[in-house]
Amino acid sequence: MQRIHCGIVPPHLLTRLAALDTPVAPRAARSARHALLELDPLVRARSEALGSPVRRTLTVPAPLTRRIHDAGGREELPGTLVRAEGAPATRDPAADEAYDGLGATYRLFSEEYGRSSIDGAGMPLEATVHYGTHYDNAFWDGDRMVFGDGDGEVFGRFTASLTVIAHELAHGFTQYTTNLEYRGQSGALNESLSDVFGVLVEQRELGQGAGDADWLVGAGIFTPGVSGQALRSLRAPGTAYDDDLLGKDPQPATMADYVETDTDNGGVHINSGIPNHAFYRAAVALGGPAWGGAGRSWYAPGLGGGVPPGCDFPPSARAPVRPAAARVGEGSREAGAVPEAWSQVGVLG
Repeated sequence: MQRIHCGIVPPHLLTRLAALDTPVAPRAARSARHALLELDPLVRARSEALGSPVRRTLTVPAPLTRRIHDAGGREELPGTLVRAEGAPATRDPAADEAYDGLGATYRLFSEEYGRSSIDGAGMPLEATVHYGTHYDNAFWDGDRMVFGDGDGEVFGRFTASLTVIAHELAHGFTQYTTNLEYRGQSGALNESLSDVFGVLVEQRELGQGAGDADWLVGAGIFTPGVSGQALRSLRAPGTAYDDDLLGKDPQPATMADYVETDTDNGGVHINSGIPNHAFYRAAVALGGPAWGGAGRSWYAPGLGGGVPPGCDFPPSARAPVRPAAARVGEGSREAGAVPEAWSQVGVLG
């Protein structure tokens, strides 16, 4: 299978940091320039890795298998194995956070949705930490998770956020289900699915209901001097950060503010705010654990081909309604809350 790369830090943030000409964050500027050099071919690989997804299913879930490697500051994969499944903690926060985050993501898909790992066939979950020197990103490369330690001026280590770990690993789930094209609205849906499952993993681990959660993606990866909570907010897209170095969060919450752009593969990290906010609205309207009613409605369509690879927002908005209606009935509160949420963000009429 062709290697696929999806980074958690969007290109518009790296571009802004790379252009900095200030003594305030010189290492952040250098690190962003380096991350951008790698990002272009990585995004191209993601865009070209299209075609029918490989769907696999096991009737009996395979046991969780994790392997954490340490790149030791080099950009070579996989690195040295430092923790295998069942082994004790390493006392390296990055390695142990990665190990725990992979496990939390596996448990959501296995225990809530009956899926055997992200590929449906018990795929071992692999991760590499300490990738590169001051590396400003974390990504899924089609086979494994890769985490940088951040530049220390704007970004800290990327394993510090469970939503980052789960977001990137959820790109693997999309790879093995609908394999949404990484451009325009289908690319924004791809990013949104990872944001949705990222927050669901964290909410489930914390035992939070939809009304109690912060709905943030990437909380904890900014250094204390940054004016921002996280990379993205599903509750209020466009409010995650507002900082002199980073600028203001550009995500729209509704189609009224949809961003037309040729950058970022047609704004996949920007316009994902619209489907993100639709999910948030559906989950809050239903109440209780978001990984239940709303989460199941978002999970099911990709498995049955209800969301084709080139899908844009409207067909995707209608897809969750069918599993909701089939599960709890056409006139149910759940079946009504999903289209209403998409209507509130301006996708459905």
